[in-house]
Amino acid sequence: MQTISLKTSRLMLALVVAGVIGGASASFIQSSRAHATPPPVVAAATAPIASMAVPDFSQITERFGPAVVNISVTGTTKVSDESATTGREDPFGNDPFFEFFRRFQQGQPGRSAPQREVPTRGQGSGFIVSPDGIILTNAHVVRDAKEVTVKLTDRREFRAKVLGADPKTDVAVLKIDAKNLPVVTLGKTSELKVGEWVLAIGSPYGFENTVTAGVVSAKGRSLPDDSAVPFIQTDVAVNPGNSGGPLFNARGEVIGINSQIYSQTGGYQGLSFAIPIDVANKIKNQLVATGKVEHARLGVAVQEVNQTLADSFKLDKPNGALVSSVEKNGPADKAGLQPGDVILSLNGQPIVSSGDLPAALGLAAPGDKVKLEIWRKGGRDTVTAQLGNAGDKTTQTASKGDGESHGKLGLALRPLQPDEKREAGVADGLLIQDASGPAAMAGVEAGDVLLAVNGTPVRSIDQVRAAVAKSDKSVALLIQRGEDKIFVPVRLG
Repeated sequence: MQTISLKTSRLMLALVVAGVIGGASASFIQSSRAHATPPPVVAAATAPIASMAVPDFSQITERFGPAVVNISVTGTTKVSDESATTGREDPFGNDPFFEFFRRFQQGQPGRSAPQREVPTRGQGSGFIVSPDGIILTNAHVVRDAKEVTVKLTDRREFRAKVLGADPKTDVAVLKIDAKNLPVVTLGKTSELKVGEWVLAIGSPYGFENTVTAGVVSAKGRSLPDDSAVPFIQTDVAVNPGNSGGPLFNARGEVIGINSQIYSQTGGYQGLSFAIPIDVANKIKNQLVATGKVEHARLGVAVQEVNQTLADSFKLDKPNGALVSSVEKNGPADKAGLQPGDVILSLNGQPIVSSGDLPAALGLAAPGDKVKLEIWRKGGRDTVTAQLGNAGDKTTQTASKGDGESHGKLGLALRPLQPDEKREAGVADGLLIQDASGPAAMAGVEAGDVLLAVNGTPVRSIDQVRAAVAKSDKSVALLIQRGEDKIFVPVRLG
């Protein structure tokens, strides 16, 4: 098992050794006042919602529990002698398996602490999907494993072979030498509804076949780890050891693999995430057939659209994925996408936040053609792109005059010199000599290169002045800092 932590707004995204999911409960309050005049009857009154009892999960547990397995992992990892004497940042509190999954950081530059190999152990969960011993689990559960042991509910144990693992989606496939094994039934994530009851079975902290239940909180949730997975969010209790276990709907169908939690401590706090079974099954088929996975690539860098950027691009609401850069000669470039375009949908699937785009592309394959609805220069347009392979190596290329200050933006700008253009890897742009006022408040700094305003490339200070004059509330500045490009929304006074 491996536990990975990412801090986001004081929360830690922990990959736990067992995934369990739950949901949220809705309530309503009826208020009344004595002797009050009853309100008039509305003709088109909403029909009352029928109450639904909590489902009985005992039959699901009895029938499919035997298909859920405990996974034990052993291996070795290199540690420095120095790290062996220092304290560990263990989010689970003295977890004996934590060392197997933590990322050991290298020493300070110039220092080379002696390293040695130490034995490591971990645990997780999985579930059998075919009678001949094919098992699904998380990739992080078996990462760096030298020996994997699968234990069934009848206490039989088997050495397992890792057929393949895909870190991008966190899906792995194991194979044990057995026949006539109990199997789960796979469902369809597309038929899952928010608020629906779900059940998880796994081995939290090594307690085999532990059952927890909850409801679905959201579908298609994107997480801040650049994941290609449209996660199912639930409130099912998930703890270390549950990772790789199945998430069932009330009909006994597996609709997800428990994978991640949001937590300040590494333990359950009501935010659990599962990989949709549609995604996992697609990855499983590739791993069983070839041992590797091919992912689709569009060739763009995108960022979130907030209200200020929406105002700058004249969008009616802050939806979509804003294209900040386009890979030269990549699929998006060949399709005609440009920095400043806002991708609103892919094959009819709405792109509400920027994280929805990689999640949607995760369901596509290299070579697929996708239809993109975009917002460009105040209007809607449609382009078709043929996706590339994410595994392919790509190549990205991304007399000094007096500066002129723009009081409305707070920028002092000058044209780039030829040597500066070559160094920055750009054909045109303006060097920001100084930033103050609204621009500085938005995070623009001296030394940045201004490439475009509201999606229109700028080659002169007059172009910037004209673009700002046409804007009412805000402008979107495409800034290059080092090798990174990003749209910065600046509110005007």
